[in-house]
Amino acid sequence: MEFRINKDIFLKALQRVQGIVEKRNTMPILSNVLIEASGDRIELTATDLEVGMKSAYAASIVKEGKITVSAKKIYEIIKELPDMEIHIVTKENDWVEIHCGRSHFNIVGLSPAEFPYFPKVSDNNFLKISGKLLNEMIEKTMFAVCHDETKYNLNGIYIKLENKDGKNSLKMVATDGHRLAITEKELDTEVSPELTKGVIFPKKGIYEIKKLGEEATDDLYLSFMDNSAVIKKDDMTIVMRLVEGEFPDYTRVVPASNDKKIVVNREDFLHSLKRMAILSSEKYKGIKLEIAANGMEISSSNPEVGEAREELEISYGGEQATIRFNAKYLIEVLLVLMEKDVELSIKDDLSPAVIKPIDGVEFLSVIMPMRL
Repeated sequence: MEFRINKDIFLKALQRVQGIVEKRNTMPILSNVLIEASGDRIELTATDLEVGMKSAYAASIVKEGKITVSAKKIYEIIKELPDMEIHIVTKENDWVEIHCGRSHFNIVGLSPAEFPYFPKVSDNNFLKISGKLLNEMIEKTMFAVCHDETKYNLNGIYIKLENKDGKNSLKMVATDGHRLAITEKELDTEVSPELTKGVIFPKKGIYEIKKLGEEATDDLYLSFMDNSAVIKKDDMTIVMRLVEGEFPDYTRVVPASNDKKIVVNREDFLHSLKRMAILSSEKYKGIKLEIAANGMEISSSNPEVGEAREELEISYGGEQATIRFNAKYLIEVLLVLMEKDVELSIKDDLSPAVIKPIDGVEFLSVIMPMRL
């Protein structure tokens, strides 16, 4: 195999696959990227057997062929090369030569025969979804995804297409058992049986969709095959294995009887929480909210560091109440909201609280209080 390619194009191509390749070295081939040269382009493929990506880029092909090389190493090499054309040549025993200006590298590759099969994707039955909309929805739920590998059915975002009053709406839900995030948007798209039933997209795949949405805010194309979801954008295809198992019934978690409703300025609340969190415990980030009709006092205390308190103006007409939270959970919700004011509704110091935009129906988050 032999080809020449613009450095910026090749660097961008290699950068895209860095989040996909397996970093734990369980199988050496999974830390490699497959490079295939044919016609007037090269195709790069990376997979960790859960999430795979294939993308195509314009190149000048001298000799067709394919090879796999360490995705991390070749990316680091290309990144440091001068802004000139890159010349790649494969040699016997899967060695790869890289030439650029006066720089020459010889690196070891692995046989492409060892590389896992990447499924062939047909162009049938793709749903068109706005990349911007997907990105916004992922942003508002990703923070609540569970990182405990033993709770495998929570290691992703639950996505469901619902029909209300003749209109389709896309719902995304994520939870780690301590907090829950739900966002919903109207969606003008065809119905797919998988989305109507509800599917769990894996955490790693969600990160890649989000990156794709950030690169281009126009439409993405979504389809399903076997037990996998397929996302297409131009010459890029992402295939991810859906998370198996049942997502918990999140509707039972959303409290309906939270009668104490506090309205507070989002920016003021966010920065106050950040300040109070500085003196809270490193592990639990515990803060206390003391709520009264004339204001809310936020405080934190750590015997090893000190204590802090701050008062905030709020709109509230109920009884006095005290509740404790992990400040990190509140902060992460406030960071994904853009509205001026938010509503925090509580019942008592042991029941879950709800935080949402004051006039918004497209997002809410449920947060469990801390019990000290």
